[in-house]
Amino acid sequence: MSVTLADVAARAGVSAATVSRVLNGNYPVAGSTRSRVLRAVDELEYVVNGPASALAAATSDLVGVLVNDIADPFFGVMASAIQSQIGPAGDHEAEPPHGQKMAIICNTGGSPERELTYLTQLLRQRGHAVVHTGGTVVDPALRGALSWRRRRLEAGGTRVVLCGRQPLAAPSGGGAQGAAHGPEEDPGPAPVALTFDNFGGARRLTTHLLDLGHQRIGYLAGPAARTTTRQRLDGHRAALAAAGHPGGTAGAPEAERLTVHGGYDRASGYDGALELLRREPGLTAVVAANDTVALGACAALRERGLRIPEDISVAGFDDLPFAIDAAPALTTVRIPLHEAGARAGRLALGREEAPAGRMATLPADLMVRASTAPPRR
Repeated sequence: MSVTLADVAARAGVSAATVSRVLNGNYPVAGSTRSRVLRAVDELEYVVNGPASALAAATSDLVGVLVNDIADPFFGVMASAIQSQIGPAGDHEAEPPHGQKMAIICNTGGSPERELTYLTQLLRQRGHAVVHTGGTVVDPALRGALSWRRRRLEAGGTRVVLCGRQPLAAPSGGGAQGAAHGPEEDPGPAPVALTFDNFGGARRLTTHLLDLGHQRIGYLAGPAARTTTRQRLDGHRAALAAAGHPGGTAGAPEAERLTVHGGYDRASGYDGALELLRREPGLTAVVAANDTVALGACAALRERGLRIPEDISVAGFDDLPFAIDAAPALTTVRIPLHEAGARAGRLALGREEAPAGRMATLPADLMVRASTAPPRR
């Protein structure tokens, strides 16, 4: 018998409407309630209308591409590269029409609940493949739910590729999901993952500034709970720690004073730079979570009468298309967004063999440009 919404509601001790709100991600729900609902969804395997085994019969021509924000150049570049490999404009133009797939861009707004909803909908639609991009929120309940949903997709014949996103192991042994599904019921291997060396890239970037002689370095971080933020901030602090800098220890007063968290948008860079200057008027360098944040910081610094890099150096991350055309050109870390997206598209359609261990870490290269220079004050 198929599991119904009412079954999930009864297991979680909530109303069916609350279950619907959690799954659709279109209405605020308390964190504890959300966790109970997601646990019940996984325990009861409420993922399809009908037996899960029916998914193996066939898949559609849909390829779901999950992005945080398609308006963000980071995700736009990857999504475009993914689509170039699976649609009629790809490298496989000579293939017959039935060999082509249709990309569906799923804009999650960074909401884990929306990610779960899209994955469930693609499972119900028997999607041919799913490419899941970007970082995620660090939340144990959501980690388990996302991991299990992806494995259910794989078990139903849908290829799943993570692009710029760390693989998450499915719970085993402990917790609700582990208790409900023992090792003999594991629905399959973890998805293929193409990850970025965020930690190493950030460490090299901060080392570059230290080598120039900077000691008063402010850091504009992304949202604290996101994996990408943590990896880049950890790399930054590792470079400081290696140099014996007091800001290299997480939780230390100097580390917290010179770190401002915000979004990955220009406004966060603008506001964050002003806050850093308030905390440390003698700042000589600013490292931003990404290039967009760096441009916002540059605007704020200029409004305060500071010249870049004569008075203060600025560096970003990602090497987005506009970074080299900024004035001055932005020192940054190049993440191979287009290459990763194209490869993810080929992997999703089975046109490229999975890397050894089903995971590959792509390089993050330091791009030194005119926005950084030795401190002059």
